[in-house]
Amino acid sequence: MAEDWKHTALLVIDMQKDFIEDWSPVALKAGKDIVPNVVKAVEIARERGMLIVWVVRENDPLGRDVELFRRHYYTERKIKIGCKGSEGAALVDGLVIKEEDYKLVKTRFSAFFATHLHSVLQAAAIHNLVITGIQTPNCIRQTVFDAVSLDYPKVSVIVDATAAATPDVHQANLFDMENVGVATPTLQEWSEAKA
Repeated sequence: MAEDWKHTALLVIDMQKDFIEDWSPVALKAGKDIVPNVVKAVEIARERGMLIVWVVRENDPLGRDVELFRRHYYTERKIKIGCKGSEGAALVDGLVIKEEDYKLVKTRFSAFFATHLHSVLQAAAIHNLVITGIQTPNCIRQTVFDAVSLDYPKVSVIVDATAAATPDVHQANLFDMENVGVATPTLQEWSEAKA
């Protein structure tokens, strides 16, 4: 059974200071609450020999590669969100990218959109995905629905290692994902699962 984990990747999405720390204008308050569970999910994935994919934003400082609705953050008077090399683009404390991990930079909600993620996963013989991070209705949901569209046989979202602006928004999006066959275990359930 342990061999099956080698065909599963853990995606850690947008666990960067700009999206979690109180000083950021786009911080998700619930983001801080899930940090310990994301840290634990990474530890479990490492123990299982899973590929860990760190999905991050590292936007152009002038905002040329960000979504239209976010470009106002990049004017001279605004804080720039997720700019490469900035303090805000760094992972939150407790999360560390290791040499055997894969770092993926994205500029849109989905980790698959205009990236090489699908090719990287195929080359590594990854068939199943486990998703953690923020936030549920945006980057989590878009990545999950793209994974479903690309026919990944098993996609799981760890419900207490993902978060949204409110519990209701989180639950509504989990419900939608469950309706397309996505598994939604707790961290405890996932940690006890067999591959």
